[in-house]
Amino acid sequence: EAGGLLIIEVDGAPEALAGEIEEIRRICEHNRALEVKVARDKQEAEDLWKARRAVSSAVVKLNPTKINEDVTVPRSKVAEILRRVEGISKKHGLLIVNFGHAGDGNIHVNVLIDKKKPGEQEKAHAAVQEIFQTALELGGTLSGEHGIGITKAPFLGLELGDLGIEVMKRIKKAFDPNNILNPGKIFPDAVKAVSH
Repeated sequence: EAGGLLIIEVDGAPEALAGEIEEIRRICEHNRALEVKVARDKQEAEDLWKARRAVSSAVVKLNPTKINEDVTVPRSKVAEILRRVEGISKKHGLLIVNFGHAGDGNIHVNVLIDKKKPGEQEKAHAAVQEIFQTALELGGTLSGEHGIGITKAPFLGLELGDLGIEVMKRIKKAFDPNNILNPGKIFPDAVKAVSH
């Protein structure tokens, strides 16, 4: 029935916490939360966080291969990107599980596929590209915590454009004229880049 779960943790002066918790409850209820629960003690709060930390490893039970990406959008766009990722999921017939950090707009997008099924990897690649484009359209970025790395390198042009990539190459050359630091990792000549 619920489209998502939001875990909110507050910290601060003990005399202010009760009022802050009540204000958060009021805001959640005003925004049609189906249920608002407050942890009764530190152990119950830790159990909630333990369950949240287990999500990443638990989703692989839904499908054998997990392609996990992270994108970041302005906090005001979190609901929008989640709606649009749901549409991308339906469009490609793929299961996509999202979780992350609503407070900073960082969403971990997990595309779950079975590599043995013909066409699944291609559909996943297309879905990931659409997710990246969506994040950028919403004023976000390709990565929040995980960095660009080898798997996102082909998509870097979507965010930075040709000029941005060229500037980065020149900076790297200035610090690494002999190209000995991670050669071919972020600007791989062999990898087909995706641009707008």
